[in-house]
Amino acid sequence: MSQFENVTVIKQANVYDGGKVTSRVVKFADGSRKTLGIMLPGEYTFDTQAAELMEILAGELDVQLPGSEDWQAIKGGESFNVPANAIFKLKVHSLVDYCCSYFE
Repeated sequence: MSQFENVTVIKQANVYDGGKVTSRVVKFADGSRKTLGIMLPGEYTFDTQAAELMEILAGELDVQLPGSEDWQAIKGGESFNVPANAIFKLKVHSLVDYCCSYFE
């Protein structure tokens, strides 16, 4: 899906790591939400409250998912899932454009 219809966008950005990661919340009529964002190159650790689907629209990164010692290469057009109440790590190699869906 390249666009969303009939949504509400929260104008204020979520800003992390000194502005190296930013996103905006998109709310849908059914109550679900997504974030659309950009990550600059760097290493990041994130925690989840809800389960997440991270769709990488463009760019390249490595992800270390909870319970794994291994890093998985992800590039534009690919995605990965993160369980609720978990910590995951990213090594972003190039500017990453992403869409994150939350499952509560």
